Amino acid sequence: MASSDGPSSLSTSNWTQLNNDSDFFSLLSPDGHISICGFGSLLSERSAKSTFPDLINFRIAKLNGFRRVFAHSAPIFFERGIANAETGEISSLSVEPCEGETLIITVFEIKQSGIPSFIEREHEFRFLAVLPETLEGFPFDNPAVLCGRYSDEEYFQDRCKGSKEIYFERYGRYNIHKIWRDDILPCRIYLRHCVLAAKNLGDVALNNFLDHTYLGDRKTTIREYLDTKGSGIMEEEPTESLKIRYGG
Repeated sequence: MASSDGPSSLSTSNWTQLNNDSDFFSLLSPDGHISICGFGSLLSERSAKSTFPDLINFRIAKLNGFRRVFAHSAPIFFERGIANAETGEISSLSVEPCEGETLIITVFEIKQSGIPSFIEREHEFRFLAVLPETLEGFPFDNPAVLCGRYSDEEYFQDRCKGSKEIYFERYGRYNIHKIWRDDILPCRIYLRHCVLAAKNLGDVALNNFLDHTYLGDRKTTIREYLDTKGSGIMEEEPTESLKIRYGG
């Protein structure tokens, strides 16, 4: 995670970029925990605990100034056999700043010892410190980490250190030559999982997910997509081996 710029130089009105381990450690609570935002699969507490077994304080929150977009090529979907390269249904979610948008998310805490594996697992994302709110609009006491959209150029230079070998190991071997794309569609099983996870959080979270999550065109909402070209997705069951991870 190399960068010569400190987080303060990249501050905006509602987020700060995290560039190195010390930036993450600066967000630790007095008891040594860091807050993480969930906006896709991590809307599901069961899914979050499969990734972070020791998480605590899982709760719903509001985040202003961001939107969800399906514009991220996800190698894990190829690994698990649920990506469809032929139809372009290979995308997972990321978020990006967008004035006037508000997301319903989840927030939970993990131990300081879990930070390195979190950084490694979310290798291709831009890490942002944000300040969520309660649904009633009261700011949280501590900032939380959000995985935002990065760029292919920054990813290759900063995270892969300009190494084609590192890029190939992480992406190229799946025939992914561009990570951040606006011409791909949601992975069907993943989208179904996210919708079910939002539904389990209640109507406010479900409607927010359907109406404030977009395809790569930034115009088509997931509600519109499921009603038209994505019809049938919610009726498709994951395979037995993936039912727990992608069961909502």
